Amino acid sequence: MRILGLDVGDRRTGVAISDPDGFIAFSLTTVSNGNEDADIDDIIRIAAQYELECIVVGLPLSLNGELGPRAKKVMDFARKLSLRIKSGDLREVKVEMWDERLSTVAAEHMIAETGGAKRKVQRGVRIKKAKRNGKDVDGSGIDAMSAAFILQGFLDSQKGNESCQAS
Repeated sequence: MRILGLDVGDRRTGVAISDPDGFIAFSLTTVSNGNEDADIDDIIRIAAQYELECIVVGLPLSLNGELGPRAKKVMDFARKLSLRIKSGDLREVKVEMWDERLSTVAAEHMIAETGGAKRKVQRGVRIKKAKRNGKDVDGSGIDAMSAAFILQGFLDSQKGNESCQAS
């Protein structure tokens, strides 16, 4: 059972996918059209290509577990995605929400630790720019890796279950 993980952002949506057995998450790509409907179209195309059972959308709760403005935007995106899926050919694909607190921070730390980090001063603020194989990793790499962290957390919670469970 393949599952897709999404880290929905304002500019980009990170996309990760599980292995066919649903045990390991891999960063896949980013979707960045500047248009929510076009982003949903791309996600649905990916879902059809990989014959998914489930799409897990990271829910950015505040540290105290409350829904903030960003979480509400992501929930709205997930609802639109679910409605579009249900009205198309992928009616069996479930859309789940999953607590994503600190997934981006974890992804940034992982990139910095595995590929080094280069600090840069921009407008008086120190910016940490991750490097991998000597090349800068832009935000899109971090978004896809964040999606993998979200998906891996979900996959780990599902061990022993046959498919995505309604949340």
